Amino acid sequence: MKVVVGSPGTWSGLLLRIGQCAFAGASIGVMVSALGFSNFTAFCYLISSMGLQALWSLGLACVDIYALKIKRDLHNPMLLSLFVVGDWVTAVLSLAAACSSAAVTVLFARDSDFCRMILQLSCGKFEISIALAFITWLLIAISSVVMFWLLASV
Repeated sequence: MKVVVGSPGTWSGLLLRIGQCAFAGASIGVMVSALGFSNFTAFCYLISSMGLQALWSLGLACVDIYALKIKRDLHNPMLLSLFVVGDWVTAVLSLAAACSSAAVTVLFARDSDFCRMILQLSCGKFEISIALAFITWLLIAISSVVMFWLLASV
């Protein structure tokens, strides 16, 4: 079996999962530190989606660490199927949350000028959190394509 960059049980896969978890956690941290985020459903959805992503990535990072420690191959079709479904579900949820939050932020910052009128809104923190969420989605998209590729090749 050919080892693909980012496949489970490899160092690159572990780094990919740690990156996903770190960026999702950073997105949550920045959003929670922003004043007034809880008044908007899209931002709460972003936090819950990034929380799920962080837990999923942390769990798979632990599986990667275990596989690296005992030098076990994780290219089992049943295990890869689980990884594919989990990655695709979290990727769709992460993209939906990031896009909806970005739409609300664009509405606030550019369309209605709420950010200039209401100084209590932390629009800069909203934008940073959303950018981190999109980076998280990019990493999970890479991971989900790799998993799908591996499942198709098994």
